[in-house]
Amino acid sequence: MGLLTGKQGLVVGVANKRSIAWGIAQAAAREGAALAYTYQGERLKENVAELAHSLDPNAPLYDCDVTKDDQLDAVFQGIQSSWGALDFLVHAVAFAKREELDGEFVNTSRDGYALAHDVSSYSLTALARRAMPLMAAGGSLVALTYYGAEKVIPRYNIMGVAKAALEASVRYLAYDLGAKNIRVNALSSGPVQTLAARGISGFTDMMKHVESRAPLRRNVTLEDVANAAVFLLSPLSSGITGETLHVDCGYNIVGM
Repeated sequence: MGLLTGKQGLVVGVANKRSIAWGIAQAAAREGAALAYTYQGERLKENVAELAHSLDPNAPLYDCDVTKDDQLDAVFQGIQSSWGALDFLVHAVAFAKREELDGEFVNTSRDGYALAHDVSSYSLTALARRAMPLMAAGGSLVALTYYGAEKVIPRYNIMGVAKAALEASVRYLAYDLGAKNIRVNALSSGPVQTLAARGISGFTDMMKHVESRAPLRRNVTLEDVANAAVFLLSPLSSGITGETLHVDCGYNIVGM
């Protein structure tokens, strides 16, 4: 039996085969979980459906723009109808306007600031509120974050500030939901070659720097991140909540 055998989970944020969310989905399925997925709009539906159905032809799919309350409501109504309960949720959505990442943080626009926080941070709270009634037997929520929430990463800009808000949200949600045996944690991954990461100027140089400075002298792999996520979703981490787990080959411990 796998670590997640008999568990049902929702994965929010799969975009393509290089997505960290997809890596987590594959690992969770390997450990026996039944999975549902969201996609944003018809443009991504076919790709997400192809990936999801490669693991389970019957995997439920839901159209969901996390900034739209009616779409969020529809997702959990669908899960209630199909499964009746939910054991875990993976939050792997983040977005900022490209122009907000190219310049200096001081020039962040009001609209850009609000959008990045809405998609990248507030969405976790919105999802948690709707998942809570379906987790009567307890559950686990895992959100993806990055070291730019703690230290300045040039050109990460508004995403770093939004991720900092996400990590604070994890702690406050963990406090609120702990009495219901629902755990909430964040997983802080080192740089991984995803479509979103390629939108960050200088990303290749960032990976070279991490490889040279991290104690393990390499970059983190998708499998590293996915396996750590399974740990946080599984009963093996039953006493852990409100934490940010770094999976970055140790880079975050290095001062110079």
